[in-house]
Amino acid sequence: MRYSKLGNSGLTVSKIAFGNWINHGGKIDEEMAHQCVKAALEAGITTFDTADVYSDTKAEEVLGHALKGIRRDSIELCTKVCHPTGPGHNDRGLSRKHILENCKASLDRLQTDYIDVYYAHRYDPGTPLEETMLAFADLVRQGKVHYIGVSEWTAEQITRGAALARQLNIPFAASQPQYSMLWRIIEKDVIPASRREGIGQVVWSPLAQGILTGKYLPGQPLPENSRANSSSGKPFFQRLASQWMKEEVLQAIQQLKSLAEGADLTLAQLGIAWVLQNEDISSAIIGASSPEQVKENALAADVVLEEEMMKEIDSIISRHAEFDASKTG
Repeated sequence: MRYSKLGNSGLTVSKIAFGNWINHGGKIDEEMAHQCVKAALEAGITTFDTADVYSDTKAEEVLGHALKGIRRDSIELCTKVCHPTGPGHNDRGLSRKHILENCKASLDRLQTDYIDVYYAHRYDPGTPLEETMLAFADLVRQGKVHYIGVSEWTAEQITRGAALARQLNIPFAASQPQYSMLWRIIEKDVIPASRREGIGQVVWSPLAQGILTGKYLPGQPLPENSRANSSSGKPFFQRLASQWMKEEVLQAIQQLKSLAEGADLTLAQLGIAWVLQNEDISSAIIGASSPEQVKENALAADVVLEEEMMKEIDSIISRHAEFDASKTG
């Protein structure tokens, strides 16, 4: 495992982070979830990512149980706030009320005294940004949060948030956007804005909802239990995957698979390694439904792709990628 600083902050994170968005509290049972966390720790992963909304709050509970007994200061534990966690009109958004109440609930579920990076899961246009940032500042001063971050914010929103963070003298360290060979919308605006503000990228879905594993084959029906399957997948994943469920894209991905095999890599390892070649990416979040997947994907942290390989990848896949920055969020 390799490690890097989170932006210009002093916090070190593992180049591969373990995320439990899909699986914990949902797709796999708790015992298997614990085995995956154990495999992550054995692979040298120290950064763990979750959110209050994942699996209706169960994901935080599962992760808290899985990490019980682990020396707290040996890991970086990150979670998020914004999406609805209950039926009430204040059970969502980035109001002071919701942030403070949900931070307490997350700490209880995670069985910890503090959160290393607390993310605003989305931008909340219904709450003044000053109110949101002041609530985060109070949590930092109380010692309940060490660093703040945002997920899927535009460059302009990041810039405004960073200005307020400076005024409040609190560490704004992280941006968590989607990023992969096929989803490159942060390259034009978000990455440059974050670089100016000293903010690091901790990216999600480096394998484009599993499409970059090569499991979707040209001319073949979708795997029965896959995320993109219309009968088994959630609409969210179906929507994200649908733009790439085209013959020409799936054929290009099979070309990448041949390229990966020639480098003695799995296609998943190639996809994650590609993301980590970007010097602005502090960490890439992986998910897994088995310890074997964790171990396999964690190996990508040590892969260095030569410039010629990066050019060849780009020639195969870039014409199918999304670059439109207006699709942030």
